[in-house]
Amino acid sequence: MLFTIAQATADDGDALGEIHAEAWKVAYAPFFATDFAEQGVRRRRTQWHERLAQGKDTIMLARGDGRPLAMSAFGTSPSKTGMAEIYSFYAHPDGWGTGAAGALMTATLAQLKEDGFDHVHLWTLHDTPQSRRFYTKCGFTETGALRDHDFGDGRPLAQVEFALHL
Repeated sequence: MLFTIAQATADDGDALGEIHAEAWKVAYAPFFATDFAEQGVRRRRTQWHERLAQGKDTIMLARGDGRPLAMSAFGTSPSKTGMAEIYSFYAHPDGWGTGAAGALMTATLAQLKEDGFDHVHLWTLHDTPQSRRFYTKCGFTETGALRDHDFGDGRPLAQVEFALHL
């Protein structure tokens, strides 16, 4: 499969939404009540046009043979001075195992380095072993920091922090 990776444009909102919604449906929705999960999938499918229009984050899109398969959103960490944060990193389930996510992570880290960052961190759900294995494979290490994150249903889920020196 041939991968192309580029900064997302205003025309990519639907593709980003599809990736985010489908990945979230498989990896995250099982942690929530059915109605809340369905609302979350719908919201993730439509939020990317607005985020692209805001222009405050760098958002990248990976395509495999022309099909959108993975996305990342990143920028300056709001909680760690001088560090970058990967706010969102999702691969469409159809792209799992293709190498799209790995190629996108390589491009994301290269862009962060080009942007002048030396360190990056991210948060992922504690109970998602697939994502934790992926970040470890990409060179990230767990910092030992944990936090609870409420996705809006009043039932916080544990997240674990990963970090990498670029």
